[in-house]
Amino acid sequence: MRNLAQRAGDLLNSIRESRPVIHSITNFVVMNSTANVLLAMGAAPIMAHALEEIDHISAISNALVINIGTLSKPWIESMNFAARLARIAGKPFVLDPVGSGATKLRTDTACEIARFSTPTAIRGNASEILSLSHFGAQTRGVDSINTTEEAMEEAKLLAKSLKNVIAVTGVKDYITDGTRDIIITGGSPLMARVTGTGCAASVIVAAFLAVEKDALVATASALAFFKVVAEKAAIQAQGPGSFWIHVLDELHNVTPEEFQLKARIEVA
Repeated sequence: MRNLAQRAGDLLNSIRESRPVIHSITNFVVMNSTANVLLAMGAAPIMAHALEEIDHISAISNALVINIGTLSKPWIESMNFAARLARIAGKPFVLDPVGSGATKLRTDTACEIARFSTPTAIRGNASEILSLSHFGAQTRGVDSINTTEEAMEEAKLLAKSLKNVIAVTGVKDYITDGTRDIIITGGSPLMARVTGTGCAASVIVAAFLAVEKDALVATASALAFFKVVAEKAAIQAQGPGSFWIHVLDELHNVTPEEFQLKARIEVA
């Protein structure tokens, strides 16, 4: 793989030039937040979960995010339908298995989507990713009780099994397609003090997937971008509230050139 930081910067520029439409079926907690994240970085969000419009929304979008943070039976039906349409159309989609391992409904839903629709990428914390494997980890609500290092081996096996990309995010991020592995470092401890930062990471991944066919490169670039943004935001922040305001500003302000210089992307 050629210089990943340079490639990542080029992808950020592509997003801002093409403004890909990202369809999100996401949870009530983060709808506004993740829509603003996409707008700030230069993409275009559509938040839609009604089964009756999924086919039309899917046709006009460039990538899909399925986030299981607040589930209901009608939403699960829409998620599965949207995932099938994305697969048929060959459009990238990201599964964010929020809280998988905490309840049977969440775990079963995430596993069903993962096994039968094969997301282009699955991004979750260590416990969520482990819950999708035979390890069957449990989570404490939506928080991870495992470290990235504890999930790396299972993530690699899961990626090989599903033939997709698995991203384990935390203090450091591990991204694998079962053969190639990338480590991302950086970010800020304040990321764990604001709800929905993981959900934000997932929509950013979708935006990068919309402009890059190599799912490993796209996912790694997206997560590296978010960590650079968080680092810059934290310098100006006085606490979690101002941190998030500065995150939105930096999603908009970070240039491709600055991103290339500050990205911490390591081929493992």
